Amino acid sequence: MNTQATKLTKEARMALKGMVVFAAVIGAWATTALTFALAKADWQLGELFRQYMVSIGLIQDFETMVDFYTHIKGVEYIICVAFLGAFPAFFKFLSKEKGQTAKLHT
Repeated sequence: MNTQATKLTKEARMALKGMVVFAAVIGAWATTALTFALAKADWQLGELFRQYMVSIGLIQDFETMVDFYTHIKGVEYIICVAFLGAFPAFFKFLSKEKGQTAKLHT
């Protein structure tokens, strides 16, 4: 019985060592990638962040003021719809009686 428990701990130790090595390799890769990206961006973290945002599409270059206004208007509509959907639920939550709120928390 004791040898079986020892065998399991040896297997667990091997698995743990494998996970540590894998995590170390991933960490070294991530550190190397970040270092080279910062070197390419002239060691400016803000510029690296801006390049990342452009590459994933969160920041766009607009040719005209109309393009920019259209983009801002679309974002505004999304914010308005989210607010109009969330406000009634929030108001209903705030206007509950104490007995109803206590039932929810217990």
